[in-house]
Amino acid sequence: MSQQKVDQYKKEKYGRKQQLKKEKRQRVIYSIAGGAAAVAVVAWIGFSVYSRVEANRPVSYTEVSLDAINDYLSTQTQN
Repeated sequence: MSQQKVDQYKKEKYGRKQQLKKEKRQRVIYSIAGGAAAVAVVAWIGFSVYSRVEANRPVSYTEVSLDAINDYLSTQTQN
């Protein structure tokens, strides 16, 4: 090997630990970011499906007559 190749090999060997740490850190960051993105997409799809189902659900109304309560309260205020 030429001296230039030997020097290049020594430089690569010297910085190998730092390079491996950097690559490992990047993989972890990409994994976390990818997981967060996947969770966000799943949550968005779930919310969309839920809101669509709720929009198509029939609405029922119950009418309540408060006449008896009003009559009672009006007799209480007179005394």
